[in-house]
Amino acid sequence: MRDTLEQLVVRHTRRIPSPARSAGVPERPGAVGRGEVAARQFDAALMSVGFKLSGQALEHLSGLPEEAVTGTAVRTLGTVRELAGDHVEHNVYFIDFPANVPGTFDFWWRCIADALADDSARERTLDQLSRGVVDLLTLPSYGRYHHTYPEMLAAHDELVPALGDRMTLLHLGGPLEDEVTALYLALAGSSTPLGEETLRDLEVLAGHCADGPQPAEIPVRENRALVNRARLATGSEPLLDTVTDVLRLACALSDGDVTLQEPTRFRALSRPVRRALLAGLDAVVADSPAKLADVTAHREAFKRLGERLHPHEYPRWPHAADVFAVARGEKEARSVDSRVEELLGMSDVPGAVRLLRSTPGKLFRSLDRLLRGALTPQERETVVAAAEEVVAEVSGRVVLSVREHLHNRAGATGERRVFVGRQGRAWVTEDDRPPVLPPERRRLIAALDAEIRRRLPAVDRLLVDPDVLGVALPLSGKATASGLGVLPRGSLSPVEGELLRFFMYWKQTSRSTDYDLSALLLDAGYATLGWLSYTNLTEVEGEHSGDITDAPDGASEFIDLRLGAVRGTFIVPQVNIYAGEGFEEAAESFFGFMLRESAQAGRPFEPRTVRMKSELRGPGRVALPLAFLRGPDGRWRAKWLHLCLSGSPAANRVEGNRVSVATLLRGIVEREYLTVGYLTELLADRGTSVTRWDGRTVPDGPVTYIGLERPEGLHPDSRIVTPENLRDLIPQ
Repeated sequence: MRDTLEQLVVRHTRRIPSPARSAGVPERPGAVGRGEVAARQFDAALMSVGFKLSGQALEHLSGLPEEAVTGTAVRTLGTVRELAGDHVEHNVYFIDFPANVPGTFDFWWRCIADALADDSARERTLDQLSRGVVDLLTLPSYGRYHHTYPEMLAAHDELVPALGDRMTLLHLGGPLEDEVTALYLALAGSSTPLGEETLRDLEVLAGHCADGPQPAEIPVRENRALVNRARLATGSEPLLDTVTDVLRLACALSDGDVTLQEPTRFRALSRPVRRALLAGLDAVVADSPAKLADVTAHREAFKRLGERLHPHEYPRWPHAADVFAVARGEKEARSVDSRVEELLGMSDVPGAVRLLRSTPGKLFRSLDRLLRGALTPQERETVVAAAEEVVAEVSGRVVLSVREHLHNRAGATGERRVFVGRQGRAWVTEDDRPPVLPPERRRLIAALDAEIRRRLPAVDRLLVDPDVLGVALPLSGKATASGLGVLPRGSLSPVEGELLRFFMYWKQTSRSTDYDLSALLLDAGYATLGWLSYTNLTEVEGEHSGDITDAPDGASEFIDLRLGAVRGTFIVPQVNIYAGEGFEEAAESFFGFMLRESAQAGRPFEPRTVRMKSELRGPGRVALPLAFLRGPDGRWRAKWLHLCLSGSPAANRVEGNRVSVATLLRGIVEREYLTVGYLTELLADRGTSVTRWDGRTVPDGPVTYIGLERPEGLHPDSRIVTPENLRDLIPQ
């Protein structure tokens, strides 16, 4: 368990818990002992995978016993290698890649010739040739490695180090328990929903920290469900104030989906747990009978839960029985949503506004519809005035979401509208909504800006890395995959280097699985210029490493692009599932990209050149992690997508989805996201001293620092915000 907790701390904070205190070894500040050699070896091993110890961490480790440093090194190296994707062997089909990649048809004919020379495949291949169609998957030499990983390594020169190689600092943390508690409080108290992997990490932390300090508030209900399960296990009262809190807790107890997006198969629950859930339901409804209306949104789930809780056995909790009576339709409890629908159906916008004022969050989520339904200036005034009056009661995340939405409603009717679900599944439709009229839109935007400005914490000195200004605010962790160097959907980040190399790795669980890495090239009008894939191995811009069609032991594919030779404006890498297991079924699957200079050589995969590596997860059959845009200045930038397409059950190819991909890309590229730059402007308006960091000069006193990486030498009382805790910028 200790190893797992230490890995979580390193992965989420880029801090190494102090080995001296964590392992019970007496500290010797400033001492130089036998640990010095081990610490320097640790630092050298980290640098080989693109990480490095901060000066403080190296000094601290040097003063420890050798065994303490070695243990920390083993655990930390395993964690950071996995972060960068270096924990697996990345082989390539063409052993010399990116050199000596053949033309596609020449390669296919070579595979056919090999099959004709193979006694076991000759007859089948001749039969296919006579019919004019050859299935590549039946050719013995196609889709499988023909050399070992060590043989591939021997074919490549050593990587020549370059100043542009990634070097991520690992800083010294406090004792393990202090680091774990701080991480738990940060995740549990997050004001924005967490991604799937982070939710799983919170589950581990909640169980470990159940008896320790707790967040003052847990605004995200999914987080609360996991914390409540841990509290219940220790005999503490769960935190419940809606009937849905109880339903989420029941899902957590059954290892189900606490987001309530997927149905949960409820387990048989022990009598003490049943009593706790029923008592919680009874208390919630007794305190506020109107909350019974929430049952209708999850009627079927409550029915199934009632079959496990047996409320009829506990007559002392009649209000809990009412919950299941509503679920079965035996008792009516109209929701606010149904009453609002009725009023809007009668074109009674003022009536709907009066009803929604009691639920400010719902009012804000309905603003666009209310304004479109308002037929007179007086009705629009009613809507805007109500929003201005209740804005202080709305969560910061919702205020920012509505602010971003209104900013993007300035366009004309008839444009394309992109929808993205919680799991990244995207689709496009015509936007036929009437516009939000400019006077109301401008007035609401001004009110929302003023409210966000009011809620931002007091900051005396703000130090900002210019590269972070284009990073989108993480209004939901669902819009960001887990991994290294990953930014929220809509973010823009600079891309520097001569060669851009994509990589993809997957390992199947139980059945033959074929993933295909491709890159689509588009012009400024989103028209297709070409692509690189297993059907087009070479182009002017670069090369594909070759198609692997089975991955029982894991497999990798690469695409190499010379950025100076790329035609057009957009590069869109994608991962297509051709056959077999989906992203959620595979034992492991991830995507990333590297940047290097042409003179560096090296293996196809070099961890210190990795700029980004993200897990491939989601329900679709085509993954679109990000795209690359050439700006008017000729420089390339990454635009983060985190999207997936449903695709076909099998045989997905870049040729078949290029129109859908171009349409989605247009929707994301042309949408304007609220960024870190937006918040820094609001802080500057309040009189905060904002300084752009030059990458060299570190202020003497404490500052609030926002950047892609934490620099060394900041004052210990400084507040640090990097992509790992970017959610902290979202005000409550």
